[in-house]
Amino acid sequence: MQTALTTALPDIIQEMGVTANAGQWLTSGFSLAMGIMIPATAWLIQRFPTKPLFITSMFLFSAGALVAAIAPTFVWLLIGRITQALGTGILLSLTQVVILTIYPQAQQGGMMGIYGLAASAAPIIAPTITGLLIDYMSWRIIFWFGLGVALVDIIFALVVMKDVLPTRREHFDWPSFLLVSAAFTGITIGFGNLGTAPFLSSGIALPLGVALLMAVVFVWRSLRIEKPLLDLRAFRNRVFRTAVILSVLMYAILIAASTLFPIYVQTVHHLSATVSGLIMMPGSLLMAVMSPITGRLYDRFGIRPLVLTGGTLLLVSSIGTSFLTIGTSVAYLTAVWTIRSAALACMMMPIVTWSVTQLSGGAIASASAILTTLRTIAGAVGAAVMVALMAFVTKQGHVGQPAVASVGGMNAAFMALTVLASVLLVISLWSVRRNKAVEGE
Repeated sequence: MQTALTTALPDIIQEMGVTANAGQWLTSGFSLAMGIMIPATAWLIQRFPTKPLFITSMFLFSAGALVAAIAPTFVWLLIGRITQALGTGILLSLTQVVILTIYPQAQQGGMMGIYGLAASAAPIIAPTITGLLIDYMSWRIIFWFGLGVALVDIIFALVVMKDVLPTRREHFDWPSFLLVSAAFTGITIGFGNLGTAPFLSSGIALPLGVALLMAVVFVWRSLRIEKPLLDLRAFRNRVFRTAVILSVLMYAILIAASTLFPIYVQTVHHLSATVSGLIMMPGSLLMAVMSPITGRLYDRFGIRPLVLTGGTLLLVSSIGTSFLTIGTSVAYLTAVWTIRSAALACMMMPIVTWSVTQLSGGAIASASAILTTLRTIAGAVGAAVMVALMAFVTKQGHVGQPAVASVGGMNAAFMALTVLASVLLVISLWSVRRNKAVEGE
């Protein structure tokens, strides 16, 4: 659901009668709400039993899907999306913590690889499914479909789930929660307004300034109190610190590319949402197949070979999309996107698993929340910045040749993603050590 509306936004904007800037909040608002909810999940996991917490998250998701499916106005649709995001925020961290707690370290890579079938492949597959649905039915079917899956999920959970994580009574750190919420909101609003206002305007500089101030106060407070909302002392661990940096870069590239690619296919090539989705389908299928395999490879060989392979493939695919033309073939686009998907399969879940190899108990919940929160916000910011860059370069392009101008803007955005991919690969070469024994030193 985080990326499902990428190809449906034009239809929603037209039906609801809103601007493109307002419509984009259906995506960025979802990421923001999810990013705000995830830090609280570290406390929820320790406070409430596993099964009721999981079912509660799915009920929130279901309620949001229902509201969005029947929404009479854009405001109600946005409320539905935000409610969905609250449930998703709980679900993502909870699932990772359960897997990393109940399995020994030697099996964590394989199990996280299986989990990666959903967490890694779903954001890539979603635009494909959406494209097929909206070309033949209303965009509302997306939410009815999500509601159906969620209800089936709840039934399975009632039957088979158990309470597997220890609980204890802990005070909830409301001041820190409000600080981190304000910081993430400021970041999302500030970067979301890029391209619609001057950088030093109140619409951009003010929310970013407030976000920076709130973030500084949050970090200062978290390092001074005994039981903070998020235990930032995890950053003292070199492995975790490196994993967070790699995940932030990777998610910024992933969400930005997932947003830009359908726009290029539909606006430059004038292909349908269905074709746009089908171009991405081989990569999605490859990613789903590779996730369990890369998990097993992590258990056997450690993180370094996977990250270097994934980083190299990601750089190659980013370079491959930096020189597009109005005549670039569909076969080429499919091949480049498939390479990108293979790169993400090599890195996404193995990096999450690697990030907590030095941690245990409650520290895993906090570390998982930190990692998931930062990469979620990075995805939203990455998409906003790259779309703004694309729009800016397009406006400076060939007058009277909108397709050529659009390609120029798209290439500029993908060149920027190539720079991020290069940074990711350099960090991998420099900071990711050869095997798990060494990594633990």
